[in-house]
Amino acid sequence: MRINRAVRVGVGAVALALAATVTAACGGGDEGSALDHAKEGKLTVGIKFDQPGLGLRNTDGTYSGFDVEVAEYVSEKLGVKPEDITFKETPSAQRETMIENGQVDFIVATYSITDSRKEKVDFAGPYYVAGQDLLVRADNTDITGPESLDGKKVCSVKGSTPAQNIEKNFPQAQLQTYDTYSLCIEALRGGTIDAVTTDNVILAGYAAQAPGTYKLVNKTFTTENYGIGLKKGDTETRTQINDAIEAMIADGSWKAALEKTFAGTGFAVPAPPTVDRY
Repeated sequence: MRINRAVRVGVGAVALALAATVTAACGGGDEGSALDHAKEGKLTVGIKFDQPGLGLRNTDGTYSGFDVEVAEYVSEKLGVKPEDITFKETPSAQRETMIENGQVDFIVATYSITDSRKEKVDFAGPYYVAGQDLLVRADNTDITGPESLDGKKVCSVKGSTPAQNIEKNFPQAQLQTYDTYSLCIEALRGGTIDAVTTDNVILAGYAAQAPGTYKLVNKTFTTENYGIGLKKGDTETRTQINDAIEAMIADGSWKAALEKTFAGTGFAVPAPPTVDRY
């Protein structure tokens, strides 16, 4: 009987160990903080992969855009070189979940700071202040602003602030949502939708990719504060990221990154934001 109990205990211990291993593997993330990972010389940063001028995965596997520039600058201030960053795609609807699960250390992905999101994650910044606008085909003369969207098919991304704004404040528009803005742009090019809506800086990036094909309506109707999303309650990391954003603005790197990214598009670099130290 003693042998049988010992066997049962041994088997139980192995089962528990295996269960713990499986649970850890399925959890999707490392429980260490961003600063813990930075001390190890590595960071996983969430960005968009399909937003020209902001977060774009290029055909050669490199990454470009203003959000990428911000992510690399911040990471270097935390002690991590750009080559030691793992960039992970973070679709709009999955951002809070990926932060909560530890799949990313922080997110720089046109992530608007809102009260509802702050219930789940913390934000450093803002590092940029944008305004929602409309992108239409170059020959379109019907859409001159959100007040002219009656009966028009307007595309945005699932879970995004611009989509929620159209649904709530401009119900006369026929809102269609896709997983990515690039799908919205394809639909606009093909004529199945009339306008794409999101922040002006995002739309400017798409317009720059196809000169003469699209045009910005250039009538912003919201103010969007882009923040760097991170785990709720990680005050130390938030403070250090805020320090990095302020340093990027102060030393001229912030302005230089915008000028480089949107050169030749007619995009006017705005005044830098004031970091919120709440």
